[in-house]
Amino acid sequence: MQINKITEKFAVSPQILATDIPAIKEAGFRAIICNRPDGEGVDQPGFEEIQAAAAAQGIMAQYVPVKAGLVTDTDVADFGAALKDLPRPVLAYCRTGTRSASLWSFHEAKKRPLPEILAATKAAGYDMNGVARRILNNGKTPTETGDAQYDVVIVGAGAGGISVAASLKARSSDLSIAIIDPADIHYYQPGWTMVGGGVFKANQTAKTMGSLIPKGVTWIKAAVAAFEPDNNAVILDGCRVVKYDRLVVCPGLKLDWAQIDGLEETLGRNGVTSNYRYDLAPYTWQLVKALDKGRAILTQPPMPIKCAGAPQKAMYLSSDAWFRRGVLNTIDIEFMTAGGVLFGVKDYVPALMEYVEKYRASLNFFHQLISVDGPQKTATFKVTGPDIEAHEVTKDFDMLHVCPPQVAPDFIRVSPLADAAGWVDVDQATLRHKTYENIWSLGDVMNAPNAKTAAAARKQAPTVAENIMADIAGRSPTAAYDGYGSCPLTVERGKIVLAEFGYGGVLKPSFPAWALDGTKPTRGAWFLKEKMLPPIYWQAMLKGKEWLAKPEPLLVSES
Repeated sequence: MQINKITEKFAVSPQILATDIPAIKEAGFRAIICNRPDGEGVDQPGFEEIQAAAAAQGIMAQYVPVKAGLVTDTDVADFGAALKDLPRPVLAYCRTGTRSASLWSFHEAKKRPLPEILAATKAAGYDMNGVARRILNNGKTPTETGDAQYDVVIVGAGAGGISVAASLKARSSDLSIAIIDPADIHYYQPGWTMVGGGVFKANQTAKTMGSLIPKGVTWIKAAVAAFEPDNNAVILDGCRVVKYDRLVVCPGLKLDWAQIDGLEETLGRNGVTSNYRYDLAPYTWQLVKALDKGRAILTQPPMPIKCAGAPQKAMYLSSDAWFRRGVLNTIDIEFMTAGGVLFGVKDYVPALMEYVEKYRASLNFFHQLISVDGPQKTATFKVTGPDIEAHEVTKDFDMLHVCPPQVAPDFIRVSPLADAAGWVDVDQATLRHKTYENIWSLGDVMNAPNAKTAAAARKQAPTVAENIMADIAGRSPTAAYDGYGSCPLTVERGKIVLAEFGYGGVLKPSFPAWALDGTKPTRGAWFLKEKMLPPIYWQAMLKGKEWLAKPEPLLVSES
């Protein structure tokens, strides 16, 4: 925990944990303000958890959530009201502390001179010059000039962002490239299914972000507030402006836990878990080991979601563990999916159905989770579908594994880059934006009709890199993405159905059938998932080594 004092009565910090509260009390703070919305990060404790820990220490806590980079006049007013009501000194926190420092700066601008505000925040480690420009510009951030300029700016340092940065550097080492991302930790999210199945430890899936940023690439540790593509500008937290010649947008997607009533309050307890969060995947395995009888419910929301097979992977690995322990006959397993099929590519369904039958799991199609009562251990589903009169069903559970609804991040949905559904609007072959020719997108955030998987990003990154280099050279796009995605379906410990497919569900196997038949469960595919893919991710993909990922040539039809 890092406390950055701005005045004697006010300080800010990055995200705090419940275990930090005793130290916060020891430092003399009497109140806490949370400026970070729940569910913003995959490793983030909810405000309710922080509030309970604070109350136990006699510290008041107030929730004043502000979307990353989107500090509004209403937010400032709410922040001021909280400051007025709370005892001093106060500690405010968000992901990095920048939002909290910005709120304080805007609030204090009514009564303090700007130089005093800038000096106080600078001494605390926060550059509020952008906030000052916005104040002096009648509340609007000017973007005609910027605080920094780069040949290529990449928004998001996940699998797609780091890979495309490394691929660009491999093609042209003298490019000036910046990656914008506020996270301290980078996660290998495909490993979380294995954590929930007791195969990996959670810490095997995490590395510090700084250790992964490619050499020669500038890391701007900040959140994006907005895009102004007509001025080739990105506005950051704190109202700083970064200018670009070309922009790559790949911040991933948002897990929208709040769409399900009662879910956030009970995650991580009362038998409610999810492999879609770093801190909860180990809890999945705890529940699996502890369950000897009762009902296990596993859910899948409407598409799109990242790794569409992940919800049923949790079902298979949990069921296999119960099978091996000899308790499968006393556990009722129900898979509740909002969709109408088990898996979207029919070639893989027969092999999967063999395991559904082996584990005696009930498949419930067109069932969408809408609310959870953790203390009562009940889950309510909305049932709608062809020839089905809409109704609700409530079920008791002993274990509930939830796959949350997923949407584009807020700052993407409200941007000029988004389509009507909120996703970045790209050409599905070149991954170039349909309106802004110097912008590309890849990964989970863009609207091409492919599976949202890390394997897809592995193929997309070289395509984007190749097309950016062609654009720099004054040529038309030369590389095409064919929609490739891969979903290793862990049907039991030691065997995987390796689903590989492209646009339209066309099979795209990486290996000949005699070596590895992806439509059948094989030990070879398990070896690939457990032993080979993690080092390939860390040591090849994120370093620009395009193993089995060379860009396809773009075929231009003759007119």
